[in-house]
Amino acid sequence: MSAYRYSQWDGSQDVFEAEADALMEDLERNLMNYGDLASALRQMQRGGLQDRQGRHLPSIQEMLQRLRERRQSQLDKYNLSSMMDEIREKLENILRTERQGILRRNDEARQKAAQAPVDLSSEMQERLLKTMEDMAEQHLQKLDEMPRDPGGRIRELSRYDFMDADARRQFEELMDTLKRQAMQSYARDLVQQMKNMDAGSLAGVRHLIEAVNQMLEQRLRGEEPDFERFMEQFGGAFGPNSPQTLNELIERLQNQMAQARSLIESMSTEDRRQLEELMDSTLDEATKYELAKMASNLETLFPGDELSKRYPFKGEESISFDEALKLMERLQQMDVLEGQLRDSQFSRSPESVDEQLVRELMGNESAEEFEHLRSISKVLEDAGYIRLKDGKYELTPRGMRKIGQKALEDIFAQLRKDRGLGHRLTVRGWGGERIEETKPFEFGDDFQLHLQKTIMNAVHRGCEKLPVKMKPDDFEVYKTESVTRSATVLLMDLSLSMPMRGNFQAAKKVAIALDNLIRTQYPKDSLYIVGFSSYARRIKKEDLSCMNWDEFDPYTNMQHGFLVAQRLLAKETCTNKQIILISDGEPTAHFEGEQVYFQYPPSLRTLQVTLREVKQCTRKGIVINTFMLDNGRFLGAFVTQMARINKGRVFFTNADSLGQYLLVDYIGDKRRKRV
Repeated sequence: MSAYRYSQWDGSQDVFEAEADALMEDLERNLMNYGDLASALRQMQRGGLQDRQGRHLPSIQEMLQRLRERRQSQLDKYNLSSMMDEIREKLENILRTERQGILRRNDEARQKAAQAPVDLSSEMQERLLKTMEDMAEQHLQKLDEMPRDPGGRIRELSRYDFMDADARRQFEELMDTLKRQAMQSYARDLVQQMKNMDAGSLAGVRHLIEAVNQMLEQRLRGEEPDFERFMEQFGGAFGPNSPQTLNELIERLQNQMAQARSLIESMSTEDRRQLEELMDSTLDEATKYELAKMASNLETLFPGDELSKRYPFKGEESISFDEALKLMERLQQMDVLEGQLRDSQFSRSPESVDEQLVRELMGNESAEEFEHLRSISKVLEDAGYIRLKDGKYELTPRGMRKIGQKALEDIFAQLRKDRGLGHRLTVRGWGGERIEETKPFEFGDDFQLHLQKTIMNAVHRGCEKLPVKMKPDDFEVYKTESVTRSATVLLMDLSLSMPMRGNFQAAKKVAIALDNLIRTQYPKDSLYIVGFSSYARRIKKEDLSCMNWDEFDPYTNMQHGFLVAQRLLAKETCTNKQIILISDGEPTAHFEGEQVYFQYPPSLRTLQVTLREVKQCTRKGIVINTFMLDNGRFLGAFVTQMARINKGRVFFTNADSLGQYLLVDYIGDKRRKRV
C-alpha cells in the first residue's frame, strides 16, 4: 500500500524548473533580437527566465544588484573610527589605572610612616616617604606630559616604568594585541597560530619572513626556490591549512596585505595616520625591515594590486580590528564575485564564476538559482537543440526545426486571432496535397488509405465474420492533387533602416517560418535566402536563425539582389520561379561593373539599372512579389513601376502583419497553380 506524506508549504517547493522546450522559446525570441547564438544565450542569462508555472529565475544582473546591496548594507552598518576609539579608551584606562595606583601607593606610604615602626628612626622614615613622594610626583608628571595621539602614548608607555601592576598588565595585553594586529596586516595565517606575541614568538615570525623573502628574491632572479625545504622548516607555523605551493603562499600574503591596506585606506585621514604610527611603534626595527622588504618584493613580482581599495563606511556600529580585517576579506571576495558575474555576461557561459563564493556570500538559494542559469546551455544541449563545436555553441538541425516551427506557429496563431481562420500545418502524402474525396486504389496511387471505407468495402463484399479479411479491391485511398514545383528567392533588406524602424525582426521571423513551411509542406519546392544592403549575398538556411542586419550599412542595393537571385534561379529546372522582396526603402546603391555607387536620395541612374534587372527577371519568367514595409510616396511610385514591368504583386504592409500576408500569399499561390 502506498504511503503519502504531507508537509506545510515553506516556499522551498517553489523551485524553478529549466525545461528544454520553454528555454527554446526564450532562445528563439532572443535569436530574433540578437542574431547570434552566443549573444542569445548570454541575454537569457542576463535577462532572467520564467518557467511554464510562472516561477521567476533571476538574471545575472539581478544577482549583481543583490550582491551590491549586501555590500552596501555592511558599509552602512560599521564605523571604522571605532577601532581607534577602542584603542584610545584602553590607553585612557591604563593611564587612569596607573594614576590611581600611584596615588594609592603614596597614601599607603604615608600611613606606614604615621605608624612609626620602632626599627626605623623618624629621619629615615621621612627620607623614605620623601623618596616615594618624589618618585610619584615624577611619574604623575610623565603621565601629564603624555602625547595625546595613541602612537605617541604607546612609544612613551613602552619606555615608562609602571608603578601599578594592574596598569602594567593592561599595557602588556594591549601591546600583545597591537603587535598581533600589526603582524596580521602582513600574515594573518601565521599570527592566528601564535599563542602570544612575546619576543621569542616575534623572532620566529621574523625568521620565517626572512625565508619568504629569500624565496621571493630567488624568483625575481629567475631561480626556482626550494619550497619543500621551506615547509619542512616552517610548515608548522601555518597550522592545518598550510599552503601547498609557493604561488599559493604568495597569493595568501598578497590578499591579506591587500585587506589590511583596504582597511587603512578606508579610514579617515587622521585615524589612518594614527593607526600607522601605532603599528609602527609596536614592532622592533628588524621585524619592520623584513615586513617592508616582503611587501616590496611582492609588489615587484605582482605590481598594481587591484584588490586593495577604499570602502566608504557610513555606519555607527563599533567594530574591532580583527573583525574589520575579516570584513575586508569578505568585501574583497564580494568584489571578486562581482567581477566574475559581470564578466560572465559577456562570455559564452558563466563557468568562470565560483559557485562556492556565491553560496558563501549570497546564500544557498542564490547559489541554486545561479546553477540553474549556468545549466541553460547544458539543458538545451542534452535535449539536442544545440551542440558545442570548436569551443562555440551552434544550433543542431533539430534546434533549427524547432525554431522554424515556432516562428510558423506564431504567425498562424496571429492570423487565427485576426481573421478567425485556421490553417493546417501538416499535410500527408508523397506526390501532392491530399483532399477529402476518396477512390478505389489503383496501381501507382499514393497509398493514403481511408481505413473506415476500406473496411466497409470488405463488409459490403460479404465478409461478415471477424476478423475481416480484405482484398486489394477493398482498398479505398484519398485522392491527391499534384501541385507544381516552384523555386523561390527570398530577397531580404538587411540595411540599417530595417532594425531602426522595427522591421528586421519580423522579416527574419518570416524567413525562418517560410523555410519551415516549405520543408514540411512543400518539400519539392526550392527556397534560397539572399540578404542585401550595399551588396547582396546568399545566406545559408542553417545560418538563418543567426542572421543579423548590416550594422553600419544604410544603403539598399536592390539591383545586386535581383542579379544574385537570377543566378540562383538559373540552376532550377521548374517553370514557376519567383522572387519575394522584403524591404522598407527605395534603392540607393547599384553596381557599374565592379564599382558600387551610393546616393541618397536615389539617383536616376540607380533607379534605371535596378529596373533593368527587373526587366531581366521578367524576360526569364521570374515573378517578383514585393512586400514593402513603408508607404512613402516615392517608394510607392517605384514599386508600382516594378509591378507594371514584371506583373508581380505589391503588398504595402507593416512588421505586425508581414508574416500573415507573405505566408498566406505563398500558400494561396500554390493552390492557384494546382494541375
